[in-house]
Amino acid sequence: MSKFIVGLRGGVGTGKSTVSALFADAGIVVADADLSARAVVEPGKPAYAAIVERFGESVLQKDRTLDRPALRELVFSDNEHRLFVEKQTHGAIIADLLNITSSADSAYAILVLSTGIGKNPMMNRLLVVDAPIEKQISRVMQRDSNTLEQVEAILRAQPDRKTRMTDADDVIINEDGRQHLTLEVQKLHQLYLFLSTGEN
Repeated sequence: MSKFIVGLRGGVGTGKSTVSALFADAGIVVADADLSARAVVEPGKPAYAAIVERFGESVLQKDRTLDRPALRELVFSDNEHRLFVEKQTHGAIIADLLNITSSADSAYAILVLSTGIGKNPMMNRLLVVDAPIEKQISRVMQRDSNTLEQVEAILRAQPDRKTRMTDADDVIINEDGRQHLTLEVQKLHQLYLFLSTGEN
């Protein structure tokens, strides 16, 4: 069980997934809120039923799974919709993340959170991945085939860059490519190994 938890935050398109994958490559257990968010809205789950009841067939694909881009567009265009979906999914996501981190067998665990700012009680340390806003926009447009307007709506719904740095113990600026990221993660991995054995 990993008692030392490193929180990983960052806005959309900053490279959180790439950074968390590099930690995973080093043998570290990663609990990712985005993956948990997908798991808790699978058909048959309570959150899935509540979302379909509210939004109807327009948020379903042909195979009856959620059409995530369609739901994302609804959620980021209407604050009430966003709050409703968060209320349905938040508790189940936290429970899933706690289950993964509490059963982790690595020296420490990475907890990837896509929303919010600062540390929460689950974290011993906070790493923030950041990137220039123009890079965030281009990455998300390429990755998700979103329009500029859709990406800007997502960014408006998230904390700004300065706010996101609140309580950060470590920061990676992701603007120099994969090799730079790999080196930064390797340095932090050694630090977290030291902290996890030294403080527990």
